[in-house]
Amino acid sequence: MSEPRIDHLTTSGTFSLDGGTWDVDNNVWIVGDDTEAIVVDAAHDADAILAALAGRTLRAIVCTHAHNDHIDAAPALAAATGAPILLHEDDLPLWKQTHPDRAPDGTLTDGQELTVAGTTLQVLHTPGHAPGAVCLYAADLGTVFTGDTLFQGGPGATGRSFSHFPTIVDSIRDRLLTLPADTAVRTGHGDSTTIGTEAPHLADWIARGH
Repeated sequence: MSEPRIDHLTTSGTFSLDGGTWDVDNNVWIVGDDTEAIVVDAAHDADAILAALAGRTLRAIVCTHAHNDHIDAAPALAAATGAPILLHEDDLPLWKQTHPDRAPDGTLTDGQELTVAGTTLQVLHTPGHAPGAVCLYAADLGTVFTGDTLFQGGPGATGRSFSHFPTIVDSIRDRLLTLPADTAVRTGHGDSTTIGTEAPHLADWIARGH
């Protein structure tokens, strides 16, 4: 069996919530080897994600949360590959805003383990940016996929519907900053960082309120 690896592509589209729409670039992460993979956040462009899969068997499409920019290409990717879409049930109200006629295929729960290419991804429920937001911790790869929960420079946004700043602070403090300091943080937008780089700034984020 080939070694597990992480592939990355950036896709572009729009994010819409609460009556506003913004142009965004999203990170799509593919975890797997030469034969199988899991996609983290099928954003914007199913064809580009299919091309990056390069014929590998897609085991699952994991949604870190259900904001439209992270899930808009999920049904098309599922239709093309037969892979199930997995989402935490607390984000179903958000999901239905984008895909009212297509439900996810399965649920993500805190502590659940997904395995691909001999690598385990542990689901961490990290609400705050969205009620059903999750991160995926791959201890073997020294990586956590944080969606929009933790970025380089601070927490994900909490100024819109279904979000809550004290909750995201608790999630980051209790679920993410407890991971090894050298853990790579692979985010939903922008550059990657590490737990050790971000951890010293928690008090600053709390003080500024975002």
